[in-house]
Amino acid sequence: MNNDKIPPLSLDIEATEREKLRSLFPQCFTENSLNIDKLLALCGEFIDPDENDREKYEFRWQGKQDCLKLAGKRSAGTLRPCMEDSVDFDTTQNIYIEGDNLEVLKILQTAYYRKVKMIYIDPPYNTGNDFVYTDDFADPLARYREITQQTTKSNPESMGRFHTNWLNMMYPRLRLAANLLRDDGVIFISIDDNEIDNLKKLCNEVFGEENFICQFIWQRAFSPKNDARFVSNSHDYVLMYAKRAEEFRIGRLPRTEEANARYQNPDNDPRGEWSSSDISVKTYNAECDYPITAPSGRVIEPPTGRCWSLSKNAFFERLNDNRIWFGDDGNNTPRIKRFLSELKHDGMVPTSILMHKDVGHSQEGAQEVSKLLGGGYFNGPKPVRLLRHLLTLANTDKDSIILDFFSGSATTAHAVMQLNAEDGGNRRFICVQLPEVTDEKSEAFKAGYTNICKIGKERIRRAGVKIRDEAGLTAQNLDTGFKVYKLDSSNLKLWDDTPITGENALEILEERIYATLDIIKGDRSNEDVVYEVMLKLGQELTEPIVPIDLGDGKVVYGVGEDVKFIVCLAKGITVEDSKAMAEYEPGRIVFADACFQNSEEKSNVKLTLTDRGIAIKAL
Repeated sequence: MNNDKIPPLSLDIEATEREKLRSLFPQCFTENSLNIDKLLALCGEFIDPDENDREKYEFRWQGKQDCLKLAGKRSAGTLRPCMEDSVDFDTTQNIYIEGDNLEVLKILQTAYYRKVKMIYIDPPYNTGNDFVYTDDFADPLARYREITQQTTKSNPESMGRFHTNWLNMMYPRLRLAANLLRDDGVIFISIDDNEIDNLKKLCNEVFGEENFICQFIWQRAFSPKNDARFVSNSHDYVLMYAKRAEEFRIGRLPRTEEANARYQNPDNDPRGEWSSSDISVKTYNAECDYPITAPSGRVIEPPTGRCWSLSKNAFFERLNDNRIWFGDDGNNTPRIKRFLSELKHDGMVPTSILMHKDVGHSQEGAQEVSKLLGGGYFNGPKPVRLLRHLLTLANTDKDSIILDFFSGSATTAHAVMQLNAEDGGNRRFICVQLPEVTDEKSEAFKAGYTNICKIGKERIRRAGVKIRDEAGLTAQNLDTGFKVYKLDSSNLKLWDDTPITGENALEILEERIYATLDIIKGDRSNEDVVYEVMLKLGQELTEPIVPIDLGDGKVVYGVGEDVKFIVCLAKGITVEDSKAMAEYEPGRIVFADACFQNSEEKSNVKLTLTDRGIAIKAL
């Protein structure tokens, strides 16, 4: 059983990627090391011996290689359920996670790899006053605990590493986030002028220039600031990248009355209102270069340097169907008719300008939070209409997973619930937020919101009630609940391999061995352990846990309504107990060593389950 143990750390991303390469190009590995020159040669790229001495275009900053190592460093943390902070914990499919998003993204890798349809993040804009996530290579969990006990920090330009600090924070997080996106997935990132140039270069490297979709300009303000030093800045940006542009299909927007008003019916066509568009194109095609005779008798050639977009046969088909228009006098250059009745179901093509009248503005976002919570307890929340718009552009399925790992005031969760109420969808959100403490002098702190997570969770609670009430729905037909999880160290004891010296070395060694007889930490619950096992075995955190009573006070836990696997932590497990568990036909059963009274009982249980085709894993 010891040969098939649950791994103590999060997914080894580097090893996983290396194995992918090895399966495709085994000839490029020598003694378990990748020979990059061989790999490039297979792709038709041959390295000049002096190549490393030449100047090359690349995006570099101090600490970039350390960022890559940090993204690949496995986490020893886990996510512990917090039922008391949750809403409808047993039934909801939504998740709210308190913790450093770098560690959380690592922990989510196995269970949510390539499952997320849309990611939206609103990271610190690096204005000099934003909180900067300072990561620690040696002990990230210790650093996380330190952060949660202190006020936010600034990143002034006087530090000399103004942009570097921000890039070091963003790079590993985007690397990990990219792994979670589906092939038809998309990410949106809000940003302002301080880091837009660096962020775009960063995203080009992480997601690929070929997957860039748009740099939206969001009109976040509707009136100028007269105290601006030079120019009153009224906009921010939203960068949009697809995981694989060839797989992504952008969502169309609902047609507006303003857009429909552009369609007329001057010739009383029975198909209704229409608008006309040019039928000439720049791309030359000899088959589409021909003269057209207008009803007036005028012979019309394609414009200079262009040709028609239709072949001669296609043109006459549309002409006979009264889809070609030569102007009111029948003497103009031909144009094709586009009927409103045929376009209504297609929706409108999005534009790169996000006007505040269509998607809201900063003041609207602040008012939404203020009305829900009874005070302005959060600075700069995005409006729900902006996120609602992005959810449409992402072309989310009605059961898509939407991730926001800089959740803040939880606008993303609010927008997901709102959209589900509108179209009957079952989209699920995963919100991740560092529990940054609020300033003791702030209105938020005085109102009891001692950290940002308290603001976000309360906003979701109140928004859920408001949305259900306005839509006339109940918790049974609209999921407005959320499971809360909190980042912590693993529930399982890790072997202390620090060197032992001194006269009492043997005594210390005996203590270490004795401490590992029960691998589960004494202050952790069975549910804590079950959820950690679920994550390590690639099961989503919303899978139900079903307690199974074996009798004699022994309770085990089935994961999933159909009991995909069982986690057994009960002591004194016998062969008869294993037969009872086998009746549920789980794919595998996970045991702690402390479940068995002796090695003989453990061997008998293993043989019994193996005979029934049930795999076994050990904690």
